[in-house]
Amino acid sequence: MKRKDFFKKGLLGIGSIMAIPTTMSSCVKDGETDMTSTGDCTLSPSETAGPFPIKSPAELVRANIVSDREGIALLVTLRVLDQSNDCQPVPGVYVDIWHCDADGNYSEYGGTGMQSTNYSNAHFLRGRQMTDDNGTVSFITIYPGWYPGRAPHIHVEVLDSDEQSIRVTQIAFPEDTSSTIYGTEDYQGDADTSNTGDNIFSNSLDDNMVDSITGNIEDGFLLFKDLVI
Repeated sequence: MKRKDFFKKGLLGIGSIMAIPTTMSSCVKDGETDMTSTGDCTLSPSETAGPFPIKSPAELVRANIVSDREGIALLVTLRVLDQSNDCQPVPGVYVDIWHCDADGNYSEYGGTGMQSTNYSNAHFLRGRQMTDDNGTVSFITIYPGWYPGRAPHIHVEVLDSDEQSIRVTQIAFPEDTSSTIYGTEDYQGDADTSNTGDNIFSNSLDDNMVDSITGNIEDGFLLFKDLVI
């Protein structure tokens, strides 16, 4: 189902999907959720921002980063934890995310050998939020596509309240989920690079992998991931 159809007819719907972060945060307070600590509280892997980093995040403070892109709807909820403080949630820090569209293209770039399609004047699939009292942020987006040489991924950067970078990392996806989604009409088929064959994830895949992702093609997907800084 296309993004526009999902928001119009999907069971989550735009109203419900916007309410989910609040519901999840309430569950964290009450201890009634699977949003638990990552066990050994391992630092999230430090990864490259890549060749297409977000250029002006302060101008992209928004929860819905879809813009005009088509794809399978995805709600990304991230929780920032402080390793030096017994892995307690960190409120009041910025979280920036960015990823490619269903065709493997990034906004704010293009017209070059690295990406021929020119989206230098667009800002889709990029955004910033500040963590709430539970250390969480949520973004409405689409499931990312892929481009040659990389497994599917989302870029994430955590910054302090003065916009100083604390950690840059990337999020990996289960290959069975990606394969299911990439068989739909908006995507370009299975990725040409596996998670284990990806040079970014090859030595850190377990810590890059989403903590959970649930849903289906018709209703969209919910992703959760702890970011340990």
